[in-house]
Amino acid sequence: MPGKGGRQGAGRGRRGMVVAGAAAVVVVAAGAVAGVALGGGDEPVKKKPTPTVSAPPPAWTLAAGRELTSGTGVRYDGTITLKGQPVQAHLRVTPSGSVTGRITAGTLTADVAAIDDVTYLKAGLAFWRAYAAEIAHPEYYADRWSKAPASMPGFDVPGVLGPKSIAKALRKASGNPPTEDVNGVRAYRITTSAADYLVTAAAPYRLLSVRAAGQNEPRFTAAPVAAPATLFTELRPRVAALGGAPDPNLHFTPGALTFSNCDQNTNGCTVSLPAALTSPQGAVPDGARAALRASITSRGTPLGSCRASGPVQADRSLTLRCTVTSKLWRNWMKKALDNPGSYPYEASARVVGEALDKADVPELLAQVDRERRAVLKRASATPDPATSGPATPGGPTAERSDGPEIATSRSPGRP
Repeated sequence: MPGKGGRQGAGRGRRGMVVAGAAAVVVVAAGAVAGVALGGGDEPVKKKPTPTVSAPPPAWTLAAGRELTSGTGVRYDGTITLKGQPVQAHLRVTPSGSVTGRITAGTLTADVAAIDDVTYLKAGLAFWRAYAAEIAHPEYYADRWSKAPASMPGFDVPGVLGPKSIAKALRKASGNPPTEDVNGVRAYRITTSAADYLVTAAAPYRLLSVRAAGQNEPRFTAAPVAAPATLFTELRPRVAALGGAPDPNLHFTPGALTFSNCDQNTNGCTVSLPAALTSPQGAVPDGARAALRASITSRGTPLGSCRASGPVQADRSLTLRCTVTSKLWRNWMKKALDNPGSYPYEASARVVGEALDKADVPELLAQVDRERRAVLKRASATPDPATSGPATPGGPTAERSDGPEIATSRSPGRP
C-alpha cells in the first residue's frame, strides 16, 4: 500500500513505503424488538387483562443460589471438545463470576481469565493455530492476553459457570425437577438453554455438576473453592495484564498511512492511519475499540515503534495516531542532521480490535480487591470452608442473594 515517507538531508525530497494489515473474525449478533399496538377512535376499548402474579420460586432454589453467591467460589474440572479433540479445563470462579484457570490439550495449554462477563486467553501460537485456525494472523494474538474468539472455547464461561448466572437460572426451576444419581448422591437436574445443572437434593443444595449445551458439550464437576486466597492471588495479576488485549472478533480495513512532524525532528515521528470496521456487520458493537501498532525502520534498521487505541465511531470509522519517541529515532535523526546525505525511512502498521482499554484496568482491579476482602471475611467466619461437605443451613455462608427473596414452602419433590 503506497504511503508518504521521508528522506533526511539538505535539499533532498522525501520518499518511503507503508504496509498496513488487519485480522478479522466474523461474528453475528441477533436481537428482538417487541411492539405494542394501540387502538382508538370509536372502536370499543378492550378490557386490559388482569396481570398475573407468577409463582414464587421454591425455597430450595433460593437456598442453592445463596450457597453459590455467598460462598468461596466454585472449582470446575472437566472436558471440552474442540476440533473433535478432548481438551481438559480446570477453572476457578469467584462468587461474582470472575474466572481464572487453564485449558490443556496434550502438550498445548492456554491460561484463562474472565472478568466483567468477558473471557480472555493467553496461549502460544501453536494453540491458536490448532484451535482457532479460522482466525487470520493468529500471531497477533499469541503469547499475550487476548479476548477469546467466538469459536473458542465454545461457551460463555461467566454466563454458564458464573455463580450469579446459575443462581438466576435456578430461580426459574420448577418445584419438582427430575432427579438422578451423581456418584451416589441424589441430585436435582435443572435444565436450561445453556446447560443442565445438577444440585444436591438435600440442604445445603450444593452444585455438583454442569453439563453445558452446544456442539462442544462441556461437562464439569463442581465443588467449593478450597483456597479462595490462592484464587485471588492468581486472578489479580492476570486482570492487571489485560489492558490493551486484542479482540479477534473485530475486523478493520485500514486506509493510507501517513507521516507528520517527522522531518528534522529529533523528538519523534508521528504516524496516522484511518480505519473502518468491516465486521461484524450492522450496528457497531457496544464498546468496540481499535488499536494501532506501528513501527519505523531505515534500510531495515529499527528506529522504534508506537501504539495507540480508541473507540470506533457510530459511522464505523476512526483515525489512530501514535508517535515514535525512541532513543533509536533520536540518535538516527541527530546523525542525519549532522551528516547530510540520504536517510530514507519507512513505516509498517496494522489495526486490530481491542477488547479492553488500559484505562479501565484500575477499576477492574478495585473490583477484584473488593470481592477478595468480602470472600476472605466470609471464609474466616465460616468453619472449614475448604471442604465440600454439608454446611450448616442458615450459617455464615447463607447470605442473601441479589435476586428476589420470595420463597414458598413447597417441597422440591421426590424421585
